[in-house]
Amino acid sequence: MFWNEKRYYSLDYYLKQTFGEKIYRLALNGGMTCPNRDGTLGNRGCIFCSQAGSGDFAQKGSQPVSRQLADAKAQIRAKRNCRKFIAYFQAYTNTYAPVDYLRKIFTEAILDPDVVILSIATRPDCLSYEVLQLLAELNQIKPVWVELGLQTIHSDTSRFIRSGFTLECFHRAINELKLCHLPVIVHVILGLPRENRKQMLETVSHVGSLRVFGIKLQLLHILSDTDLGDLYKKQPFPLLTQETYCNLIADCLERLPESITIHRLTGDGPKELLIAPLWSSSKRSVLNQIEQTLKERDTWQGKYCSDN
Repeated sequence: MFWNEKRYYSLDYYLKQTFGEKIYRLALNGGMTCPNRDGTLGNRGCIFCSQAGSGDFAQKGSQPVSRQLADAKAQIRAKRNCRKFIAYFQAYTNTYAPVDYLRKIFTEAILDPDVVILSIATRPDCLSYEVLQLLAELNQIKPVWVELGLQTIHSDTSRFIRSGFTLECFHRAINELKLCHLPVIVHVILGLPRENRKQMLETVSHVGSLRVFGIKLQLLHILSDTDLGDLYKKQPFPLLTQETYCNLIADCLERLPESITIHRLTGDGPKELLIAPLWSSSKRSVLNQIEQTLKERDTWQGKYCSDN
C-alpha cells in the first residue's frame, strides 16, 4: 500500500488527512534538565547528546512559551505560508519538573489558537502518575503526543550510550501511556557504535511489535560537544555510508506495520557541531536516495513476483 505516493505512512500524510493542510513543528524549550545531567543518574548526559539536550534547533528556554511560539511561527512564516502547528517540547527531558510547572507551560502551548497538537519529548523513567494524569487531561483539549527516546533494545548498547533506563522501564511507560490513551512516538538511532545491522533491525522490529502510533528513525550524528565526539576523535570507529543507510531504512520500513506513522527517516545535526558523517548534512539528498532505493525495491520485487 502506498500512502499519498510515499512507500510508507508518512507523518505529513497523516497530518494532511487529519487537519486538511500541512502542519509545521515548532521546537520549544521548557527550560528543564535531565536525570542524566543533574546528578540523579549521571552528570554528562547520554554519550551522543549535545549540550543543548538534543534541542539544538529549539527556541531559548529563558523565554516564556508564548514568546517562543511567536518567534518560531515568525521564522517559519517568513519562508512558508502556514497556519497550524505542532508545539514540540524538544530540549532535554520535558516531564522532568514539578507538575504545577508542567501544567503552566503545557497549557500555555496547547491553548495557542494556531497549535493543533502538543508533542512532548521525554524519558520513560520520568512519567509519574501525576504527570500521566496531567497529560491525559490536556489530551481532552487537543491531541497530546509523547515521544520516548528508546534508541536501542540491546542492553549492552544502552549501557554504552548511558541511557540510564532499562527496556522493562520502557515497556512499563508504553503500557501506562496506552492506558491513558496517549499516542506514543518512539525514537530509534541507527548506526550506534558496536551495533550491527541485525541488532538495529531487531530494535525496529520490536518497536513495530508494540503497535505504537509513530517512530522516528534517526541516523547517528557525532557532534563536537559530546562524549561520543571526543571518543570518535581519539578512536575513530566505522560509520554507515549514505548508500548503506538508505538500504537500511528500506529494510526498517519493510519490518514495520503499515499502520505506524513514520515521523522521521534521517536527520541533520547542527553543521557547526557535526563531526561525522558529513554526508548527513545534505538531508534532501539523503531523503531522495531513500525514495529511489524504495522505488528500485518495488521494481525488483514486482519483477521477481511476475517471473515466479
